[in-house]
Amino acid sequence: MGKIADINEADFDAEVIKSKAPVIVDLWAEWCGPCRILGPLLQEISDEFGGRVKFVKVNVDHNQALAGRFNVMSIPTLLYFNGGQPVGQTVGALPKNDILAKIEDFFKITL
Repeated sequence: MGKIADINEADFDAEVIKSKAPVIVDLWAEWCGPCRILGPLLQEISDEFGGRVKFVKVNVDHNQALAGRFNVMSIPTLLYFNGGQPVGQTVGALPKNDILAKIEDFFKITL
């Protein structure tokens, strides 16, 4: 699969809310150490799911209104959307197995 798209407030609704596939939104910042750890892991998971789950990232330093819209207080935060609705949220650089468990729990999709 390709690189995870970096989206902003202008294309959030089109990329996330209107997506037919479940979406995981990675809220991150360049200065955030745990975010830099989580990024490559999410790319790996995205590649493994082969398009069944859509992954996007939002830089909170450039898109503060989006962080506020979803009450994000710390990063990294993953927001899970299904059918255009938020269905879950996790905070911190979770291990791969924990993220896979959340995908199964929130989306009923397994590898």
